[in-house]
Amino acid sequence: MTNEFKSTDALIVVDVQNDFCEGGAFDLQGGAAIVKPINALARKFQTVVMTQDFHPAGHSSFASSHPGAEAFTQIEMSYGPQTLWPDHCVQGSWGAEFHPDLDTQAAHLIIRKGCQTGLDSYSAFVENDRRTKTGLDGYLRSRGVTRCFVCGIATDFCVAWSVLDAVDHGFETVLLRDLSVEIDLEGSLQVQLDAMSEAGVRFLNHQA
Repeated sequence: MTNEFKSTDALIVVDVQNDFCEGGAFDLQGGAAIVKPINALARKFQTVVMTQDFHPAGHSSFASSHPGAEAFTQIEMSYGPQTLWPDHCVQGSWGAEFHPDLDTQAAHLIIRKGCQTGLDSYSAFVENDRRTKTGLDGYLRSRGVTRCFVCGIATDFCVAWSVLDAVDHGFETVLLRDLSVEIDLEGSLQVQLDAMSEAGVRFLNHQA
């Protein structure tokens, strides 16, 4: 991948947090391995945004908030289908913190999402009700950004939703495939890769 990024490019780093990496609530293998390459890449961008899943205890997306429900099943919420998750990224917890090796000093903006008890938020742009905006689109436009490079965790959920919303907001969008780690819940990875491809998203490896 070219080292010559433009001032109109932004890097969006999604949810590189303890609970999504090895030893966390999701214990996704490969989470730690993407941290140092992301740090190196971030130094090449004039606009870097990081997102942080940041749930209050008892969040409605937690299976534990629904008696008898199991994690990774789906229920209907007022805003539509919602996957239930293990308790994760609870405000004030170790799991909610960024991976300790992630260079958060490189971020020009950190967006916390999923902060409302009754509303989950995957995307860096719009929460799951598809109405509540984070303000990221306006921030990027104010900095003259026209192209977004997106990476992080998880490829098939928060990364994919952020990528697709970046496209919907008119940004040329690139998924950094080898700097993204997936859950792959019952084929969710392929579904989202297909959706991103159909939306015109480019897939790149950072070392290509």
